[in-house]
Amino acid sequence: MTDATSDTLARLAQDFAALQAGQLTSTAFCARARPLSTQLDGLPPRYADVLLALLDRLESGALFTEESCSFSQAGLRDQLAQWLQRARDARRS
Repeated sequence: MTDATSDTLARLAQDFAALQAGQLTSTAFCARARPLSTQLDGLPPRYADVLLALLDRLESGALFTEESCSFSQAGLRDQLAQWLQRARDARRS
């Protein structure tokens, strides 16, 4: 795992914490996270693909003013938390 990947994951985790705390909107989080997806060279390529898919869904879900069965903001945030944990675990392997 490269230091750059570790730094990228730390930045994503920091921004995700801000999203969870209401300090960032979903749109702002996605705008910050999307460019970072290209800086995950220390992880298998599928990690960037999954992150981008989650970001697409989070951005789409932000268009709705309330929870919908297709775009649960809480569910998407849970999935992002799982992605971050799995990325950290993969980094340690």
